[in-house]
Amino acid sequence: MTSHANPVAPAPVEAASEEAAQGTATPPFPGRPAIVDGSEAIAHVEIRISEAACAYPITPSTTMAAIFQAAVADGRTNLWGTPLRFIEPESEHSSASAAEGFALAGGRVTNFTAGQGLILMKEVLYVISGKRLPVVFHVGARALTSQALNIHAGHDDVMGVADTGWGMVFARNAQEATDLTAIARRVAERTETPFFCVQDGFLTTHTLENVALPEDDLLRSFIADPRENLRDYFDPAEALMTGVVQNQDSYMKGRIGQRGFYARLPEELRDAMLEWGNATGRRYGLVDAYRCDDADEILVAMGTIADTATAVVDHLRGLGRAVGCLAITSFRPFPSTDVADVLRKARAVAIVERTDDPAAADNPLTREIKAALFGLAADGAPVPRVRSVSAGLGSRDVSAGDLVAVFDWLVGHGTHHGPYAVLGVRHPLALTSDPVQLRPPGAYSVRGHSIGGFGSVTTNKLLATLIGELFGRYVQAYPRYGSEKKGLPTAYYLTIASQRIRGHAELDQVDLVSLHDVSAFRQGRPLSGLVDGGALFLQSRETDAPAIWASLPSDARAEILARRIRVFALDTAALARQHAPRPEFVLRMQGVALVGVFLRIAPFAAEAGLSRDQVLAAAGERLGRFFGKRGASVLAANRAVIAEAYDALIDVTAGVLPRRRED
Repeated sequence: MTSHANPVAPAPVEAASEEAAQGTATPPFPGRPAIVDGSEAIAHVEIRISEAACAYPITPSTTMAAIFQAAVADGRTNLWGTPLRFIEPESEHSSASAAEGFALAGGRVTNFTAGQGLILMKEVLYVISGKRLPVVFHVGARALTSQALNIHAGHDDVMGVADTGWGMVFARNAQEATDLTAIARRVAERTETPFFCVQDGFLTTHTLENVALPEDDLLRSFIADPRENLRDYFDPAEALMTGVVQNQDSYMKGRIGQRGFYARLPEELRDAMLEWGNATGRRYGLVDAYRCDDADEILVAMGTIADTATAVVDHLRGLGRAVGCLAITSFRPFPSTDVADVLRKARAVAIVERTDDPAAADNPLTREIKAALFGLAADGAPVPRVRSVSAGLGSRDVSAGDLVAVFDWLVGHGTHHGPYAVLGVRHPLALTSDPVQLRPPGAYSVRGHSIGGFGSVTTNKLLATLIGELFGRYVQAYPRYGSEKKGLPTAYYLTIASQRIRGHAELDQVDLVSLHDVSAFRQGRPLSGLVDGGALFLQSRETDAPAIWASLPSDARAEILARRIRVFALDTAALARQHAPRPEFVLRMQGVALVGVFLRIAPFAAEAGLSRDQVLAAAGERLGRFFGKRGASVLAANRAVIAEAYDALIDVTAGVLPRRRED
């Protein structure tokens, strides 16, 4: 635990190698601890190794482009001294064409895209791979507009371009997105094959987690100078014609001839992953098999679902069930042999995918898995029964209980026994699930209710970063985004724990609920999921505990009493107006006040043995990174808001319940 002499511990970073986990070796490049989301993590790498980004930003990949663009505006250079450039043409199709031209000229270039933007550029993607241009594009994987628009997580877009000849790697979390960015670049340039680096839209791109950011020296040696690696097709000294017309006599020769490049892909990818693991202690493979050696049932997935599945496997193993999960990191090249080796001894396999292709024989990953197993079956070897599941389309929540239901389905529980099922919606093919709590032991979770446009995203980010760094904990923070959210009720989530948080779902059990206003009781059920004995914070204009208590609906008061919920309140709006140097800062500073509220209510300062002055001083030291650029007066005002929120917080239950008992 944090000592009094040094109350600030670095944010923890989980060691991935056996040696680091056992404490027998420290890798040469363990990474710089940070609390960032997937977008920030990728941008950290790209602004160091690339020379340009050609992009037409589209949600949820916009933040990656914005960070790169800011680096250009600041006059940043990459690790080899080349000034960064950002090119934003009129569409995603044009951005891919611009990246093609930049790569043809021998430049190292990237792109950030998603959804319809990725599909719009598909015509150019074939050209980039056909010309052997080693670009890396980042995709915040997003559902495609079908019966309606959706901007949230889905694998429709990346499955729609899986046939374009690009490599494709999937990250389960922000750490993997960081590392796979460097690995994909290395392999792309070694094999002259473009790569997609894919992370789930919003669920990874906008979720704050503990990440070990790669050191500059590691990136410099692992990737190497673009001038040493890249071919300039426009060099007049080595004239070469590209994009020509080929007729019956030559086109097929050019296409089939490219198989030589793809034959090298698996080994180059394995080599790069091995070298990265040796340098960082964070190990990767084309697949990641978790507790599969003796598993009877195995769940296969990509992205965040595969991360949640590891926690579910541990839970079911604790109940005596022989289950495992297999994460597919490399979808292209598809590691058929690796997959078959892992799955061959299982009795049943379920492939959970964030897409649905009902006109096909199976969904995309299921087709690949069946093809991988067919070779075994053709040789007479027994193979597992394979079932397919669609889940999480458009960021439909995929909880731990949902994945438990998949494992139950594999052993014949329930009434549905067909080869295909769905999760999370009412449908004849749906599996039913019960809530399962898989938070790490001792975890503390927060759910905030706010209004879109009130700065809740910024508040949650500030709170997660400060708390994670102050107390040396793992954090996971994410908002419930929506394309229509501005001015409407929204929510945000935060979990703090002493272990890495593997679940990627909305929290159905929290220790603290924060309300923007008492009107939240008319817009939903804010006490739902709050643990008995938990805490409720209410923004209120009232300053008298009995008046605050009376403002709550009668049924809410009854539930609070029955479940021993502690109620706290403060007029954070008035506090922000009092301290804001300028009117435009009021809304954001109202969120900053929640830092003081959290430090007072949550148990971390007491557990660390920190006094009021110590914890406020430690928090104040870190505010400079968030507000220092706005000037000393703004920084001082934010520190004052946090301190006053800590001191002025009203304990409503302490002020009301004794009087109620006397009555």
